[in-house]
Order: sequence, then C-alpha cells, then structure tokens
Amino acid sequence: MKKMTYIWQDRKRTFLGLPLSFTRYMLTEDRLFVEKGFLNSVMDEENLYRVRDIRVTRSLGQKLFGLGTVTVYSTDASNGETVLQSIKNPVEVKEEIVRLVEEARKKHGIRASEMLMGHPTHECDHDGDGVPDAPAGE
Repeated sequence: MKKMTYIWQDRKRTFLGLPLSFTRYMLTEDRLFVEKGFLNSVMDEENLYRVRDIRVTRSLGQKLFGLGTVTVYSTDASNGETVLQSIKNPVEVKEEIVRLVEEARKKHGIRASEMLMGHPTHECDHDGDGVPDAPAGE
C-alpha cells in the first residue's frame, strides 16, 4: 500500500489554540480526510474534484488565537459538508484547498460547470448529440 503524503495536516484546536483534541485533518493532492475519535475512530474523506464551494468563518475568540473554521461544500451525496473546525491559518488552508481542487479537476477532466448539477441555469447534454437537453418535466 502506497504511503500517503500529506500536504497539510492539523488538529482541531481548543482552549488557547492548543491542539488538545482527537480530531485530525489531513490534506493530500486529491483528498481531504477528517479523523475523529481516540479509542473508536471514524475517518471521512472527500475527493477534491467534487468540491463546489469553500467558506471561512472566524469568531472573535478564534481571531485572538489565529484560528478559524473552514467549511468545504461538495457534491458528495453522503457527506456534502466537511468542517475543519478551529484550525490554524484558515485563509491559507482555504487557498491551498482551492488550488488543489483546480488541479484535481484538471487531472480528472472535470470542468467547473459540471459541478453545477441541479442548478437551474445548468444546461447538460446527456445524450451526446451536441444540443443541451431540456430539463425534466418540459
């Protein structure tokens, strides 16, 4: 099994910005992992090419300690929202994720417009005839 190389990793920070938590976040070239727990642990992963949007929020307490929360929204049916809570340098982490999302989409041959499935202005050619298909019900 190939060892994963993490581009970025951190833990959820608690009181005074200290990493006293059993929640870990890891980022590779094409996936984002969230591992929670100590004795019993759960690991979720998000393929970066599925990411639709990213948001950074910072409370006053987080700002005092250089922390913030990054929320990653995706088209994944089972996990459409991944939260990286109370991490260091949240804006830099967001920018790195944005960069890696673009690279992952290029690698998989996915255009940004393909990520808008279900958006009312999205035109799609499901039958491959070169003409956008009418939305269902028309």
